Formats: sequence, structure tokens, C-alpha cells
Amino acid sequence: MRPELVDGILLLDKPPGMTSNAALQAAKRLLGARKAGHTGTLDPMATGLLPICFGEATKFSGVLLDAQKTYAAEVRLGITTTTGDAEGEVLAQHPVAVAEHRLREVLASFIGGYDQLPPAHSALKHRGRPLYEYARAGLEAPRIARWVQIPELAYEGRVDERVHLKMTCSKGTYVRSLAEDIGTRLGCGAHLSALRRLASGVFRLSDAVTLGELAEASMEWRRARLLSTDAPLAALPEMVIAPEEINRVRQGQRTVAVRGTPAGLVRIYAMGRRFIGLGEVTEDGFLVPRRLVAEEALSVGGDLSSS
Repeated sequence: MRPELVDGILLLDKPPGMTSNAALQAAKRLLGARKAGHTGTLDPMATGLLPICFGEATKFSGVLLDAQKTYAAEVRLGITTTTGDAEGEVLAQHPVAVAEHRLREVLASFIGGYDQLPPAHSALKHRGRPLYEYARAGLEAPRIARWVQIPELAYEGRVDERVHLKMTCSKGTYVRSLAEDIGTRLGCGAHLSALRRLASGVFRLSDAVTLGELAEASMEWRRARLLSTDAPLAALPEMVIAPEEINRVRQGQRTVAVRGTPAGLVRIYAMGRRFIGLGEVTEDGFLVPRRLVAEEALSVGGDLSSS
């Protein structure tokens, strides 16, 4: 089957032991799609929600890349590893004598945010090379701490040295680094032993499908799982423009915004719920196009209320 132009968003439940790119390629092949991209890497060890954008939807993947993510995480106290997670080699083991009140106190200290040092084994680059290449070669590349936001870090229980957490965090947060930092503050060391993504922006894991389900289904069923191209923008206000304004918007011209539309990013539609793209209303009341779907790919917007 030759790849076709397929537009929309697939919510995939990524399995363990597979890279995000491998999962993307498998989904792309199963849907017979020509163009696709994922919206935020999950390490091979991690599982859970991996939104995949197809066709015109790839133009709006940045919204999901920037969105908050929610995870269920397991942190193993007392053991540090080379990578900060269970895939690395053990560096050291320490006895764990941490009372629950102290654990809760340390977890609370991260809520709100902190300056996080990214892991040495990460895709961040130094002089054009990923940090993990330096780490694998036994070299130490400089790492710069970045402010990350953690609005939620809930203690979900503990079984021996394994602590279960639920957390919501900003773009750029490394849960592996958080696990290591928790261990450092507790004085016993720690690493991330399991991770499952529960949500990404407006999307939820409960709406995702597995590669196994896709493989066993018909092409019609697979493509019926695709959400509309405008689905990642569901949290933004919408703006409907008049037919005579469509060409001006498509040519990149500013047009007068609907009276009362607040300044900021908006979803743009033509009459009949035909999705045009992403725009921004300026403070002085003009609509400026930012990312538009191709004219031949104009689609009717989906029901975003359940996204």
C-alpha cells in the first residue's frame, strides 16, 4: 500500500521497550500515512500517552510539545544509576531509613518548581552533539540548570523502597532528574524505576489505543481513531471569520478581529466549522495568522468538548 495524505491526531499508548520514533513509524505504517511526527519523546522504558500528528496536524504539534504533561512515576530509593533510571548501570547503593513525614516534606519542596540540571544521558546538545554521546564516550559535557514547573507532585504510596507518585510538570522537565534530586535531598540516592504518561495538554491516556489494537483492526477502524486536526488547540478560544476575510488571512494579512475577541492565540474557522488554522489577536484588535492548514486540506472541525 502506497502512503497517502492522512490528516489528524492519533492518541497512542506507547509500549515499554520501544523508542518514541519506532512507535511513530509503526503507527505511520499501520495508517498508511505519508507524513507524521510525535509530540514529546518518551524514553524506551516509559509507557503511556504519545500523541502522533499526521499530515496537516504536524503544523500544530508545537502546542503539544509546549503543553504540561502528567505522569505516574515510581522512584526507587537507595540506588543510583548512570542514566538516572532503571536502564542504566548501578553506580551506588545506600541504606534507606526515610520516615514518611520526611519523604512528604521533600516531595513538597519541589512543588511549584526548581532549577533542574538535565541528565548527562539526554538529547540536549553541546556544540552540536547530544549530551548522551559525550556520556557514552566517558566525557563530561557542561550542563545548564533550567527552571521547570511542577504544579502537582502527589505522594501515592510506598512499597518498601519504591515510592509511587503522580505529577504534572512543564515542558522540558526530566522526571529522571527529579527522581535523582529527590534521592539527593533524602540523602539515600534514587532513580526512576517506572514512568507512565497519563496526559499531554488536552489529551488523556484513557482515549488512547495500542499498536496491538491497531494491528488487529481494519484500516477504516484505524483511521476512525484519528482526532481532527484542530484537536490540539481545544483549550484556545475560537474565532469565525467571514468568507471575504479568508483570502486575506491566507495571504498573511492582518484582518480586523471580531469585536470582543480577547488578545492572544485563537482557533480560526470559516463558516460551517471549516478549520483554517492558528492565529493571534493583537492588543489593538487585529487577527494575525500564525499556522494555517493547506487550502486543499480544509476540514470540518471536530467536537473538541471531549478532548
